[in-house]
Amino acid sequence: MATQVKSSVPLNESNASIQPAKNNESKPASFSLWIAGIAFTFFIALTGYGLAKIPGFQQVGPLACSILIAVAYRHFRGYPEALRSGIQFSAKRLLRLAIILYGLKLNIDVVLNQGLGLLVYDAGVIIFAIGVTILIAKWLKADSSLSLMLGVGTGVCGAAAIAAVSPIVAAKDEDTAIGVGMIALVGTLFAIAYTILRPFLPLSAVEYGMWSGISLHEIAHVALAAAPSGQDGLAIALLAKLGRVLLLVPLCFILMIWMKRSGKLQSGTKIEFPWFLIGFLAMSVFGSYVLGTSIPVSEAFHNGVANITTFVLTMAMVGLGLNVNLRALRTKAARPLIAMSITSILLSVLSFALV
Repeated sequence: MATQVKSSVPLNESNASIQPAKNNESKPASFSLWIAGIAFTFFIALTGYGLAKIPGFQQVGPLACSILIAVAYRHFRGYPEALRSGIQFSAKRLLRLAIILYGLKLNIDVVLNQGLGLLVYDAGVIIFAIGVTILIAKWLKADSSLSLMLGVGTGVCGAAAIAAVSPIVAAKDEDTAIGVGMIALVGTLFAIAYTILRPFLPLSAVEYGMWSGISLHEIAHVALAAAPSGQDGLAIALLAKLGRVLLLVPLCFILMIWMKRSGKLQSGTKIEFPWFLIGFLAMSVFGSYVLGTSIPVSEAFHNGVANITTFVLTMAMVGLGLNVNLRALRTKAARPLIAMSITSILLSVLSFALV
């Protein structure tokens, strides 16, 4: 027994001395893989931007193009497991950063001073879009979580709204990516349809702009559709759309309360307080009352920040897109897509009648 003890002590000591070395070696390796994962989403996002410049993909936009590339990569090459930590960082942390930066696009002062009347329309649009989408989804027996996010995206501000509510409703990354891809595709088609119909509609430039602003999905879609109506039409369109963006914050808190009271959360699941929405509001206030007044900035600066925000959001969408399983998509996404498309058509018709 004494011999065994003596022989085992040095063995344990050697193991103890070797083990920290392994941990120390693994830390640089893990950090390198984390950086590589972020770089992976960066290059796919960059590729998406390049694809969006090709005729035929220009109207789809870099966001949807990058998601398509990510989904295709996952389908043909599988998920790059070694890079998971960096990819998930992009999907989670960069997503919240993008939402915070997105707040700079919202000029609260303009909305409160000039768009209070439009806020009533905007609130009605959001309630209508979410309610009708959920009702149609129940009728079609569609996936409830994905349908809810599509209703929010349709009613508020497309991909940014889906990204903001997904952690609140405990949505899967796969559902978030699918929802963003759908909203980008359908919104683009509707924006193109609006521009085609514009010359044949009995609407003034301002009326057409208001119609576009209160019914289309993304800010980019509103800008695309309203541009042919001139500066006045585009201005009122963006004002109406910004009101919907502003209402994203109270909507998120309403969803938090609803999720807790309705028992939709699984046992043991907690809703993380959406601190990024506080950042969103803070950036909105900063952009509305500090940038351009106390701190003079150029139009080029605003455009640069907008481009960075879009690119960061695109990287996040790549991370989410890599979670999409195309085999499951065929059975899961069709019915929510139908529900959202029907809601979008009804919303366009109703808002046209109101204008």
